[in-house]
Amino acid sequence: MNTPVPLRIAVLSFAHTHSLSYVHALKAMPGVELVAADPDGAAAADDALRGAALAAELGVAYVDTYDEAFAWRPDAVVIAAENSRHRALVERAAAAGVHVLCEKPLATTVEDAVAMQEACERAGVILMVAYPVRFAPSVRDAITELRSGRLGKVLGVTGINNGKLPQDRAWFTDPELAGGGALVDHVVHCADLLDELLGERAQSVRAVSNSILHAERELEVETGGLVSIRYPSGVIATIDCSWSWPMSSATWGGLTLQVVAERGTVTVSPFAKGVAGHDAHGETWSPVGADLDALLLDEFVHAVREGRQPQPDAGVGIRTVEIATAAQASASRGGEVVTL
Repeated sequence: MNTPVPLRIAVLSFAHTHSLSYVHALKAMPGVELVAADPDGAAAADDALRGAALAAELGVAYVDTYDEAFAWRPDAVVIAAENSRHRALVERAAAAGVHVLCEKPLATTVEDAVAMQEACERAGVILMVAYPVRFAPSVRDAITELRSGRLGKVLGVTGINNGKLPQDRAWFTDPELAGGGALVDHVVHCADLLDELLGERAQSVRAVSNSILHAERELEVETGGLVSIRYPSGVIATIDCSWSWPMSSATWGGLTLQVVAERGTVTVSPFAKGVAGHDAHGETWSPVGADLDALLLDEFVHAVREGRQPQPDAGVGIRTVEIATAAQASASRGGEVVTL
């Protein structure tokens, strides 16, 4: 068996919780050399571990600055920084000729997302967006089934992506760093699956939101929302995107997509299977099935080695940011329909 040519990958920031599983996945890959940098971690108002301390716990080499990370001359970077910091890091990677996997959402504005796409296209480097749910075998099987035509035309979709308030990472509820609350955090995963399933761009968006959930925390972002999306084919999709799961819940939440077609329905719930129980601390939950973050990283690494553009790409990232920002605009206007 041939040993892969060493591939240097830098994980930029531990801001997003997915960064931990990304490190675990990359460490398990043959022929991957890994380093991490989290210069904003020490000053972050997060309850969870960040910076050098987290790197030590994960067992990954660490440098203090992004300058040092780029001086290491990586072949690729995984950007898991706060949402509003994605553009600067992506553009820096592009300028250095480095391939990019960027955490979702791609950016907090459509303008930034387009600029990131253009920077990577000019530099001839990969820009992939981290939407791991589309790698779930159940999602791929459902899309194959619907595309076969056996169930006829898709008529409508109901999406649910609820979860806990992400309180151990304070930036998720910082409007400047996150770009919004539950509408930003949870809409984009469903929007990505809709983009893949329907193969058409959203036509209009209507949304309502409030901060009734977790009102005692006096947050500056929405904690609950419902988004309706109309597509040119006539399909209407809804997304319940609330931080509605209790903090005592054993797991973060869950995503479910129900697709109604002419001759049947398909329901996909990739996080529904697990082993439930109790321990000294209360309810427990251990998910079973594929490691979606590992599947995402496997596709990215293979694409870098093979010199091809993986999916989801920057175009998907832009289209999902369009939906999230239109939802915010609609909610701010009392549910007015926003045309894209």
